[in-house]
Amino acid sequence: METVNTTTTVWTRDAVKGEKRDLWTAMKRGFRCRCPRCGEGKLFRAFLKVGNNCSVCGLDYTPHRADDLPAYLVIIIVGHILVPVILWIETDYAPPVWLQLSIYLPVTLIASLALLQPVKGAVVGFQWALRMHGFDENAPSDVPPV
Repeated sequence: METVNTTTTVWTRDAVKGEKRDLWTAMKRGFRCRCPRCGEGKLFRAFLKVGNNCSVCGLDYTPHRADDLPAYLVIIIVGHILVPVILWIETDYAPPVWLQLSIYLPVTLIASLALLQPVKGAVVGFQWALRMHGFDENAPSDVPPV
C-alpha cells in the first residue's frame, strides 16, 4: 500500500523560477510601444495590432490580449483632462455652442487616438510583468502556469 503525502505545496510568483520583471519598467517600455522585456523591439505591427514576437529578444506577444481595457482607460484619462477644462471655459467665458463643438470634438478625437496605442502597450507591459497570460503549451512541465 502506498503512503499519501499530506504536505500542501503553495505556489507563489516567487516560487516559480524565471526572470525578474519590473512592473513600472515594463509599463514604460510598453507605453513607448516597445518590447516590455528588452525595450528595443517594436510592440505593434499595425496601429492596434500587437506583433507576434519581438524582433530583438524574441519575446512571444501572442498570449497577451488587452481586449477593451485600453479603450476604457483612454476614455477615463481624456475625460478627466477635458471635462474640467470644458466646464471651466463654459462657466467663465460661455462661448457659443458651435465654437465649443468645433474645438472640443476634434481635440477629444485626436487625444483619444494619440493615447490609444501607448495605453495598449502599457497594458501589454503590465500583463507581461505580472505574468498574466494564458497557458503556454511550450512551457516546461515542472513550472506551473502563473
